[in-house]
Amino acid sequence: MTIQTPTSELNPLGDVSGAQAAAVPPLDVAALSSLANQFFATLPTSIVPGGLPAGLSHLGGPSQLGTPPQPPEPVLALGARGPALAPAAQTQTGVPEKAADSAQAPRAREGIAQNVPEAYAAALPVVGVPEARGYVTEHAPATPPSSPYYFLGESSSYPASSDVNVPGEDRVLARSFGLPGEDELRALLTDIPAGKNAPAKEQGNGFYFTDLNRPANEKSGSDVRPPFDVSTVRRDFPILQERVNGKPLVWFDNAATTQKPQAVIDRLAYFYAHENSNIHRAAHELAARATDAYEAARDKVRRFLGASSTEEIIFVRGATEAINLVAKTWGVQNIGEGDEIVVSNLEHHANIVPWQQLAAEKGARLRVIPVDDSGQILLEEYRKLLNDKTRIVSITQVSNALGTVTPVKEIVALAHAAGAKALVDGAQSVSHMRVNVQALDADFFVFSGHKIFGPTGIGVVYGKRDILENTQPWQGGGNMIADVTFERTLYQAPPNRFEAGTGNIADAVGLGAALDYVERIGLENIARYEHDLLAYATQGLRTIPGLRLIGTAAEKASVLSFVLQGFTTVEVGQALNREGIAVRAGHHCAQPILRRFGLEATVRPSLAFYNTCEEVDRLVSVVHRLATSRR
Repeated sequence: MTIQTPTSELNPLGDVSGAQAAAVPPLDVAALSSLANQFFATLPTSIVPGGLPAGLSHLGGPSQLGTPPQPPEPVLALGARGPALAPAAQTQTGVPEKAADSAQAPRAREGIAQNVPEAYAAALPVVGVPEARGYVTEHAPATPPSSPYYFLGESSSYPASSDVNVPGEDRVLARSFGLPGEDELRALLTDIPAGKNAPAKEQGNGFYFTDLNRPANEKSGSDVRPPFDVSTVRRDFPILQERVNGKPLVWFDNAATTQKPQAVIDRLAYFYAHENSNIHRAAHELAARATDAYEAARDKVRRFLGASSTEEIIFVRGATEAINLVAKTWGVQNIGEGDEIVVSNLEHHANIVPWQQLAAEKGARLRVIPVDDSGQILLEEYRKLLNDKTRIVSITQVSNALGTVTPVKEIVALAHAAGAKALVDGAQSVSHMRVNVQALDADFFVFSGHKIFGPTGIGVVYGKRDILENTQPWQGGGNMIADVTFERTLYQAPPNRFEAGTGNIADAVGLGAALDYVERIGLENIARYEHDLLAYATQGLRTIPGLRLIGTAAEKASVLSFVLQGFTTVEVGQALNREGIAVRAGHHCAQPILRRFGLEATVRPSLAFYNTCEEVDRLVSVVHRLATSRR
């Protein structure tokens, strides 16, 4: 069948122009759909996912031609892909171009398609990724799961029911995204000659720098891994499109704060548009939505850290408040005159000052683990510090000033052998490596949301349940009480007893979205990419005359700290800023460790998985040009 009306005489809606309306027979939609099916069947399916040419993609699939217009689907970026994905067309890399997340899937309400908050994911069918991705297809129960709350029951994008097959420790399989990967970075490394001031090659089996010179074809089975497409990831972060001083922004200040993906920005906006309410104590719909979203975020943190219960997860403003909470609660109750508190020379001020204050108040003693010239903990010296007076060891997992990865598992085990508790500061580690608090056996673990692509003003204390149950609260007020009279107060069980007042509800929900994002990309993928990028940047900086790297431990996370002969750190930072490159220049709230190296400040570029080799090249070029400008 053919249609006589020329397409040039049709308006964009398919109607015939007014002058010819009487002469043209009615449009046969069914026939047009049939023709479209035949036409598209002859085209290569690789034109676009779904088989439609890009210019016609707004029409939907051929079977949808002639159906009423539908509301536009949310445009979800890479980070929105996860265990709750609906089946989607696959690209050549196997990654869906679009996906529906339980927190953003459309539903109908009173005839209007609206986005559904993650609080109501339990009301929707959840379709898993095909089993090749390592996930199992599940459908939500007809009724919400049981909950200690009076409303809908806690639900999130992670199934809460114990009979659902949830992926374990390797929750995200390695995926092939494109370029660049380890092979390319290694090839680039071979083209960079070592500078005169390059340190000798480290020996041993360190995580980051010991195998840089191993040929790329000499890999064990565990070393073979797919490359990582940084360009795809970068599209998820709108701020990376900014220009500073006319140059594209290069964000190398990730150890201070990380940028936020669109998934987190959208989740915060959705909370304030559809869920905003105080939690727990109300009989209305928005309170139910807000509480579900807040408690769903708590469960996401539990899963992310490998904790055994949500009762072990306390929301605070950040790692600083988290350490203060432990010092002002457990510390005040358990540390007395003559007792000892052990920290390391690597610590951020937030892991020094609260313990100093407690020691001064109680008459206790603060003892410090020294580090070697590379910036690594001296374990033998640490062992000598432990005794029957040691009450707590509080240690960073990754140094914010040097990037050193400390042997926290061994440090915690030695503390326990001495009868002490152990707190691990994970502010700089959680965005770079997998953490499991049960495997670490840490008594307390703390981190900040803004260090892991989440909002500012939100953080977490993990505490072992039996410890928290025997610890009295720090602050008093609403939300943390079971009953109050003028004679006495009964506190709620953890974690509520430690969350007095109205919490940072929206940003807790935003933190949950950030953890979803990181998990969907995969911490293993992130760690591998950052490993190579750090190696590449280290080699590049070593070529610069007069540059001294501070912190050269064999095991490092993505921090590069340096000073440049003849220039103050502020001068270096300003020169980089003129080229749109953001770094931190100063003492990084870690003065004791910098003074260990005879310094008051360093320049600190710090990397994340959205940084690139090209950005590193720009950094090296600017610093090299500066270094040679006064010679």
